[in-house]
Amino acid sequence: MTQHHTNAHVKGLNQQSLAYMPSHVDTPSYDRSKVKAGIVHIGVGGFHRAHQAMYINELLKTPGSEQWGICGVGLLEANRGLRDVLKQQDYLYTLTVRHPNGTIDNTVIGSMIDFLFAPENKQAVINKLAHPDTKIVSLTITEGGYNFNPVTGEFDYANPDIINDINNPNDPITAFGYIAAALKLRKEQGLNAFTVQSCDNIQHNGNVTRKMLLAFAAEQDAALSEWIAANVMFPNAMVDRITPVSKQSDIDYVVDAYGVSDEWPITCESFTQWVIEDSFCDGRPNWDNAGAQFVKDVTPFETMKIRLLNAGHSVLGLLGSVHGYGTIDETVSDPLFAKYLRAFMDKEVTPNLEQLEGIDLEIYKDTLIERFANPNIKDSLSRICSESAAKLPKFLIATINENLAQGRDVSLATLVIAAWCFYSDRGEDEQGNTLEVIDAMQSELHEAAAKTTTDDDLAFLSLTSLFGDLNTQSAFTSHYKNNVDALYAPASKIKAIMKNVLEPKGN
Repeated sequence: MTQHHTNAHVKGLNQQSLAYMPSHVDTPSYDRSKVKAGIVHIGVGGFHRAHQAMYINELLKTPGSEQWGICGVGLLEANRGLRDVLKQQDYLYTLTVRHPNGTIDNTVIGSMIDFLFAPENKQAVINKLAHPDTKIVSLTITEGGYNFNPVTGEFDYANPDIINDINNPNDPITAFGYIAAALKLRKEQGLNAFTVQSCDNIQHNGNVTRKMLLAFAAEQDAALSEWIAANVMFPNAMVDRITPVSKQSDIDYVVDAYGVSDEWPITCESFTQWVIEDSFCDGRPNWDNAGAQFVKDVTPFETMKIRLLNAGHSVLGLLGSVHGYGTIDETVSDPLFAKYLRAFMDKEVTPNLEQLEGIDLEIYKDTLIERFANPNIKDSLSRICSESAAKLPKFLIATINENLAQGRDVSLATLVIAAWCFYSDRGEDEQGNTLEVIDAMQSELHEAAAKTTTDDDLAFLSLTSLFGDLNTQSAFTSHYKNNVDALYAPASKIKAIMKNVLEPKGN
């Protein structure tokens, strides 16, 4: 990502070049020299810079928030290039926010004031985490960084990096190793614990972080584990903002729009949401003044997002892939697919959701379809459909089960499951193009789906680890058989099947 722009007259982005920015660019209006790092953030990726760091940048515009700046931390050798770019740019970077209607907001984010590269100086990172100014240690370390077994949900003690960190507390590699070392220092010095705040897109991310850190610490130092359990808070949160990987075209855009060169800009959609449980042990920023929402329990907000946004992605992904579309925006721009998605959300998801404070569900659903249709944010269907076996039980099958229990209609979701069977079996769309099927369970899915063509319409549903007892529920299987028969009929077309499900003949 560190390609230099060829125009020799273009200034590099840094504190000095802010003075030369055009007026349409929102630059830090606060005095960055007065900002202290109350937050140390581990795992500085695109999402963090488009989300949490953006909220802090907004908050710093209000006097009295100066103690809530961010010090980034990179734990991996792969973070060296990012450290070099940020240091050279005085830790400034540009955020390009692309609205669905083509409008663009240009902002320089100034909330990060330092970045520590752990492989060069591990003790400096431990000391920074342990410093009394540090009130929150936040994380975007991806699901893999939490070191749990995806099947059991339990801590993975066999990971070689974890074994290293348990045996060498002062020479850590993992986030848990660094956090435990810093908390031990704070305990010994009689300081308050800091809050550990996950910003990863994981259900109950705070609970997961707590469980994993306590499992790690108990193996390393039982007394420390007890102190953490008694003193450290781990708020759950729901995060949402689509942030594609930065490309050369993003670098080029910044030169044209800002007149400066940023070697690692971030582009994102205009929508952003952050719902946080208000449980912090050493103070917190007033993120609600910058658009976030504090709540007692984040669970119903997570459920809403998973059943509408994530499941909606899967509905478009599987049906669109079978038809031959390539991206989410292309698929939802087809009126039939948009109509089908909205009917699924209205008829089959909404009846299972609670009314939530501060959320108008009708507006939320309108916004989702608008976000999916954003032509400036390309999201491939192969990415959306990847690892469907891990996603669909939570996103879609849970909704089907709840509706069956209540005697409600499941016909719209059922076609998506039938399309998943066809997708897993055939591996090509109805135009004859090869589909890129990415799934840890690909061979099991293919084998079960392939049996569908040998006179067993319900063969795919025999994967009970995914489908439970759906193959015994006649209210589901009657729709499912009809859909499978239609999909596997010669010269079948997914659009005709979708129309028939939306408006059954004889109604």
